[in-house]
Formats: sequence, structure tokens, C-alpha cells
Amino acid sequence: MLNAGQQSIIDEVEATIRLGSAEKCLATAKRVTRLFLASAGNFNSEQVELFDNVLGRLIKTIELRALADISARMALTEISEQLAPVAQAPPVIVRRLARNDEIRVARPILQESSRLSADDLVEIAQTKSEQHLLAVSGRWWLKEAVTDALLARRFPSVSRRLVSNPGARVSTDGFAIILAQAETDPDLAVETGVRADLPSELRLKLVHEATEAVRGRLLERAPPHLFEEVRHAVATVAAGVDREMSRVRDFTAAKRHIAKLKEGGELNEAVLFGFASKRKYEETVVALAHLAQSSVDVIRPLMQSLRSEGLLVPCRAAGLSWETTAAVMECRYSTGAMGPAELAKARSQFTKMTRENADRLLRFWQVRSSHSPQAAYH
Repeated sequence: MLNAGQQSIIDEVEATIRLGSAEKCLATAKRVTRLFLASAGNFNSEQVELFDNVLGRLIKTIELRALADISARMALTEISEQLAPVAQAPPVIVRRLARNDEIRVARPILQESSRLSADDLVEIAQTKSEQHLLAVSGRWWLKEAVTDALLARRFPSVSRRLVSNPGARVSTDGFAIILAQAETDPDLAVETGVRADLPSELRLKLVHEATEAVRGRLLERAPPHLFEEVRHAVATVAAGVDREMSRVRDFTAAKRHIAKLKEGGELNEAVLFGFASKRKYEETVVALAHLAQSSVDVIRPLMQSLRSEGLLVPCRAAGLSWETTAAVMECRYSTGAMGPAELAKARSQFTKMTRENADRLLRFWQVRSSHSPQAAYH
């Protein structure tokens, strides 16, 4: 229950609304907000809802004047700034302020309020102005559904802010939109290229289409954990090597072919070596998945990766020789081949890897893949 002091404020609100005094509404709204903030952490849901309703009626009255009255806009902005960091802020008021057409009113809520759900943010991304989208793009954490909605509007400024926000999760489709914009925006290309969550095939595409100046900046900006991947992408492009990475693949025929070989007892390392040597990509992926007792969903990302060490795991788990492993690794390229230094490094890693450790790691990847909605082949 509200105490006597709080109840008197509620009564004052009712009287203020009845009288219709805009100035009184402004002053009362500020007092109600201060009252709420003073004890926000102690209110139960029923009390929060009461403040939500009362403050909502006041703000609705103020909004009628906000477009023409600077004092009204300033009052709404102040309330927005005060409520934005409060975890228990009245949810209806927060959503109303977030959708205000005046960006100075909406911005604090859009940038900070935890009361806004992903659905709220998606709806705002689909309907509000570029400035509203920019405010949302700076939030400390954003789900892919939200960034997809933001990027769908194709504002370059929004793309740049999302790429520079480490808490913004971006989907593959979202990155595709950003890369299209990056073709004419060198700064965006560099910021995107050093994102840890950029899929390897898209990083290679970015590097392939980038200017020499952008490639140099990517190498300068790449963090330690990404440097080798970026360096290898640059070297691959410079050598004119095409990776079998981004094409849409249909493994249906290969799966049927490999299944028949397995049923007839004819699937072995020699067969895999033959597929890999002839760069039959689909057959190589499916055959390796069978021999390693894994799945296409696990093997294909390893074949697509710019780094080589992951692919060594199923090869070692399958008990393959280095000769066959090297052929599988070369099969990742439609033209060209691995550099001598990279091949030597991979062989050293392969030699040091035990089959037991490889099998254990592959099983872990398999379990993780089986819980993914994309898992389709076992």
C-alpha cells in the first residue's frame, strides 16, 4: 500500500489532470518521478503499476504540448534520463518515452533501459527514425533479431555503430548487409574485418574485395587472436587462391554415394584420398564425416575455416595418414594450394596431436552440433 505522503501525490495528480493546467502537470510529473525514484527498489509490482498509470496520464497530457513547448520537451527528457537506468521503471511509461518522436526524449531510454524487450526494440527499429536506430545500436547488449531489424533499414551510420559495438550480436545475413555497404566505406570494412564473430568465409570475401590500403589496415588492427586468420586471408587473396567456402552446397548426392560405399564395405582411407586428390568437395566432406564417426554439420565448418588446426582433429580421429590429411586440406581450395610454411605448421600440429585427444574433442563438437537447430546430418 502507498503511505499517506504518496497517496497525497496521487490525489494531487488527479486534481491536476482535472484542472488541465499544463504548467501544473509539468511540475507534478517531476514530483511523481522523484517520489518513485526515491523508493523504486522497495515497490512491489502493484505499486509500480500504480505509478505507471498515474505518470502515464500526466505524460500524455504533457505530450500534447511537447511539439510546440520547449519546456514540455525538456520535462519529458528529464524524466526519460531519470527513469532510463532504473531496473524497476514503470514499463508502460518507458515504452511510451522510447517511442517519442523527439529523439532527445527517447534517446536515454533507447540507450539504456532494461525495461525494453527485444520485441520492443525490433518494433522501434522497424518504425522510428535513423536517430532512434542509432540510439538502440549503442545498447550494451543486442540480440541478432534486433540487429537484423536495425540493419534491414540499411542506414550506414547504424551499421558503423553496430560493428563498433562488441555487445551487438550480428547474424550472417546481417553481416552480408554490412559487407555490401563496406564496399564503398573503407572504415566500415576495417571495423567489420576485425570483428571476432565475423564468419571466416565472409572475412575472406571482405578481404578479397578490399583495396590494398584496407588490407594493410586490417593487418594493423587485427587483435592477436585474429591476426593469423586475417594474415592468411590476405595472403590467400594475394596469391590468387580461391577457397571452396561460400558456395551453396547440396550434399544429397554425395551422401547417397558414400552410404552405398559404406554398405558395400568399400569406404576407407584410400577412397577418401581419391576424393580429396580430385578435389571432390562434397564427397570429401561426407566421407571424412563417416570415417571420423562425425557429421557433415561438424566437418563442413572446419573445411570452411580460414584456420587449419580444426580440420586436423577429425583427420586424426579417423586415423588418417598425413598424406591423406594434407589432401583433405588441399581440397578446401578450388585453385592453388596451401603455402609451404602453413603446410609445415599443420604437419607439426598433426604429429603432436594424439588420436585420443582428437576423438574427445570431436565428440564434444558433435554433441554441441546435435543441440543446434541447424543440425541435419548424423
